[in-house]
Amino acid sequence: GVPFFTISGSDFVEMFVGVGASRVRDLFQDAKKNAPCIIFIDEIDAVARRRGSGLGGGHDEREQTLNQMLVEMDGFGVNEGIIVMAATNRKDILDPAILRPGRFDRNVVVGRPDVKGREEILKVHARNKPLGDDVDLKQIAQTTSGFTGADLENLLNEAAILAAKENRVYIQQSDIRHAFVKVGIGPEKKSRVVSEKERRITAYHEAGHAILFHVLPDVGPVYSVSIVPTGGAGGYTMPLPEGDDMFNTKGHMLQEITVSLGGRVAEEQIFDDITTGASQDIRQATAIAKSMITKFGMSERLGLINY
Repeated sequence: GVPFFTISGSDFVEMFVGVGASRVRDLFQDAKKNAPCIIFIDEIDAVARRRGSGLGGGHDEREQTLNQMLVEMDGFGVNEGIIVMAATNRKDILDPAILRPGRFDRNVVVGRPDVKGREEILKVHARNKPLGDDVDLKQIAQTTSGFTGADLENLLNEAAILAAKENRVYIQQSDIRHAFVKVGIGPEKKSRVVSEKERRITAYHEAGHAILFHVLPDVGPVYSVSIVPTGGAGGYTMPLPEGDDMFNTKGHMLQEITVSLGGRVAEEQIFDDITTGASQDIRQATAIAKSMITKFGMSERLGLINY
């Protein structure tokens, strides 16, 4: 191994002019003394923002710090053995000078993990947590599409808290499922008094979603259905996708719209009336339909447009 220097971009910037530039010089001097080594700057957008974007001493200090960093990186010889790495989630606001060849010219995009990646991340965070025999990390990975590594860590931590509240020394699959609902949808409001009429309406509403998840080929199968109020919803229906699709299709998007509206249709068919419970479903269906027409050119009438 080689020495690894790590620092946050915000650690460089101070209101006092010259402090940030001095810290940059000190960092690179230490790196040269310990070469070969690696320098890692986290959240570099705090110091390497596009110049000329503001007024005041704070911005002047940031620009001086950035200028010193550019000078230090330009001063490296080919064989000095110092590798500089940085991380940001706002590459669009970085100063173009920092991205020129010889500086940060190699970009590695770290996206959200796929289903296999999520399973491996779950294994890492589950190492120090006792899991019950019924825990299926692969199934959890399938249900957590869009989760980041931090989200998955939080999921298992919440599950461990739920297990501790039940005075159990191990985590069950049900703990993780309830933690997923809390993290992804909102905490269950078990103390809320729900009338029998509201329960029936919610049950039929969620059944409308669940039946369509079950019968439509591209959107199911159903993983979990609940009529316990959570967050701002009266219940939820959760599918179990087989994996993360790289591309979406028109047919799949139409099925997603159909499932979204299934709860409202069930209310109309059973009660001959409708409630406000489908608000989020309608918003989701509208967003999908709008994307199909305005982004993906899937409208036969409007044709291939994107705006």
